[in-house]
Amino acid sequence: MPNQRVSGGTVHALPADLRKALLANQKMLTLWEDITPLARNEWICWLEEAKKAETRTIRIEKARSKLLGGMRRPCCWIGCIHRTDKEVSTSVRGILNKRSKK
Repeated sequence: MPNQRVSGGTVHALPADLRKALLANQKMLTLWEDITPLARNEWICWLEEAKKAETRTIRIEKARSKLLGGMRRPCCWIGCIHRTDKEVSTSVRGILNKRSKK
């Protein structure tokens, strides 16, 4: 199974730790492959934004739980700011400005 292809996002490549979690759970992998590349990108970006290793581990577990529960995108998150195909919305820009002032 190590050579099995697992789809990434539109901007972000699939990180090794998330790939490992997906390959360990066939139902999660099936759900992952069923969501859009933009949705996969959102999950990957959300995971990549974790600053601590323990937060990243928690987010992988949350992604597993949420995907298996029917969620197709991470909730309560501003979205991927790394996309270049669209401008960052005014509301997201406001959130980012507040974060940069902290």
